Amino acid sequence: MKSKFVFDTNAPISAILSPLSTNATAVKLAEKLGEVIYSDAAWLEFVDVLFRKKFDSYFTIQEREEIADRFKTRFKRKQVRVSIKVCRDPKDNIILELAVSAQANCIITGDQDLLSLHPFQGIPILTAADFIKKF
Repeated sequence: MKSKFVFDTNAPISAILSPLSTNATAVKLAEKLGEVIYSDAAWLEFVDVLFRKKFDSYFTIQEREEIADRFKTRFKRKQVRVSIKVCRDPKDNIILELAVSAQANCIITGDQDLLSLHPFQGIPILTAADFIKKF
């Protein structure tokens, strides 16, 4: 069975903005080791962030549409089957729900609200740098 990795929204956004970054290296490593997974809710959050005005100077609308299309073809969609309400930031619960539903091997994030829950139901929650060191 393939290993499954869940990335918080900011990690793939950072990877796109900076292809030589630690986040970009972590995404590539996760794909090499298994598959990066996302849920419908995680997809919607990714698109919402990607199309924020603050990224207008980095990407055109067309480029963002292409990035969104690549995200869906590059990563694997998984159905969420649980509801979790434990994170200080309620928006981060979607990451936990996805990881538990998919029996993920790891959550990769820079978000302290998620990192403070490490490990969550046996799933490691690591920064991109720690993920690279561990895996």
